[in-house]
Amino acid sequence: MIEIRNLTKHFGNLTAVKDVSFSARKGEVLGFLGPNGAGKSTTMKMVTGFLTPSSGTAMVDGFDVQKDPLQVKSRIGYLPEGAPLYGDMTPLSMLKFVAEVRGIPAGERNGRIADVVGKVHIEGVLDQRIDTLSKGFKRRVGLAQALVHDPEVLILDEPTDGLDPNQKHDVRQLIREMAQEKCIVLSTHILEEVPAVCTRAILIADGALKFDGTPLEMQLMSRRHNAVALTVRAGGGHDIAALSRIEGVDAVDQVDAANGFESFLLYPKDDVAILAPLSRVAHENNWEVEHLSVEKGRLDEVFRQITSTGA
Repeated sequence: MIEIRNLTKHFGNLTAVKDVSFSARKGEVLGFLGPNGAGKSTTMKMVTGFLTPSSGTAMVDGFDVQKDPLQVKSRIGYLPEGAPLYGDMTPLSMLKFVAEVRGIPAGERNGRIADVVGKVHIEGVLDQRIDTLSKGFKRRVGLAQALVHDPEVLILDEPTDGLDPNQKHDVRQLIREMAQEKCIVLSTHILEEVPAVCTRAILIADGALKFDGTPLEMQLMSRRHNAVALTVRAGGGHDIAALSRIEGVDAVDQVDAANGFESFLLYPKDDVAILAPLSRVAHENNWEVEHLSVEKGRLDEVFRQITSTGA
């Protein structure tokens, strides 16, 4: 559904996007990650036709963004960064306006509007001026206008920005449901959304693509993957030196010591499983274990590693 090849964008002497290539299929939710200024929004604006690439191509459902802009736009639902809206309109009047602009037949507009209003839960504010709405409701109105024509491709720039935890849950659930029939690309600073809704993640930094893989593959890059968190009562002979001698343990960090307990993080050698040998040693030495768990890996750690070192 989306095919990007060697996409580049210059703003004067600044290269905001550098030779980026990737594709996305129907049924995928592609998380687009990167620090502020990495080029995420610029890339999305080029895919939607809002910005013209300096070089490279962007195709949507087989249509070239530059050669067939109307064909591309008709297939895309776009929620821009900040959800810019017409503040003097009400959500209902804006959705009617967007439905007309999108060419939805008059007899189908009310049904389409009712459908998206229910999906994003804005029934209670339909007749309020948009500029009086909270940030969260504005975001949901922005999402509704992106959905009203039932597009095949969704480009969502920070779709849960400004939403409370319940609203975020609802939007994530909606994204998961829509992903079965659509191709969805979403940018986010909220790394917890990657394993929650994304089937794939792309990370860019300094305008260049640094990672392309599944959320699990990203977690596997974390030093904490398969590390074991241990909390024990203090004074049991389980210092860092003793823990380091356990089979398969590569390194040990003490992370806390309070209220008579000590907490450690044990890192495995070559990603081997160290829970069993650690449990055996704890049992043999009668340690009072308060907590014992295996870490899945930290996406924020991988994010920092990739964006700071270019790994």
